[in-house]
Amino acid sequence: MCSIEQGQDPFKSIKPLLHFDIIIQRAFIPSHAWIPTRDDASHETSWQSKLAKEHDITAQEEAEIKEAFTLFAEPMEGEREGVIPIDDVRRAMIALDIPPKDKHELAEFTEILDPDEEGYATYPSFVAICALKLHARDQTSETHVHEVDEAFSLFTGTGEGRAGAQSSVITMAHLKRVAAVLKEEVDDDLLRDMILEANGGAGVGRGVKKNEFENVMRRAGVWR
Repeated sequence: MCSIEQGQDPFKSIKPLLHFDIIIQRAFIPSHAWIPTRDDASHETSWQSKLAKEHDITAQEEAEIKEAFTLFAEPMEGEREGVIPIDDVRRAMIALDIPPKDKHELAEFTEILDPDEEGYATYPSFVAICALKLHARDQTSETHVHEVDEAFSLFTGTGEGRAGAQSSVITMAHLKRVAAVLKEEVDDDLLRDMILEANGGAGVGRGVKKNEFENVMRRAGVWR
C-alpha cells in the first residue's frame, strides 16, 4: 500500500474513481435490483450500452471505437452504424492504437469479421474485436496492475492488497469502513448483496478476492 502522510485523506487518490453509489448500482447489485442514486443525472452520459456491457468495455471506449469505425464506414441497409470495408479494418484499429500485431492476427480477425467473405465488417463485430484487443492490452499493463493493487489495498485497509498476497479479501467490515469514509449511507443488507454479487454467491463470510474486485470495477466502468 502506498504511504499516507498523517492527516491525509487515504481515499483522495481514488475518490474520483469510486463514486461508491454508482459502483453499487452498476456493478455489485444484480440488474433486477437496480437502485436509483442521487448522481444518476450527472452520470447519465457515461452509461454503458448493451453492446459495451456485453463486451465489458466502458462507454468512453465504445465511443472511441465508434469514432474510428465511422471514419471508414459506408451506409448499408439494415445496419444503423453502416459497415466498413474489410481492407479498412486494420486502419481503423491503428486509429485506436490497437493494431493487429501481425499478418496472422489480422487474418484471424478478418475471418471472424467477415466469415462469408462479403468484403465488409459490421459495427457489432468490429466492437467485439476491438474489445478483445483492449482487454489483452490492459491486462498486461504494469500501470493497471499497480492501480488494482493500490485500490484493493485501500479497501482492505492493509498492505495485503499487493501482488502476491492472494489470500487477502474485502469483507463486510471493509465495505462499512469505506462507506463511512466516503459518507455513504449503505445498510447491511445492501453490503451483503454487494459481496455476494461480486463473489458469485460464494458467501458473505468468504469476502471478495482481488480478481473479483477487479471484475467488479471493470463492470462499473472504472477500469477497462
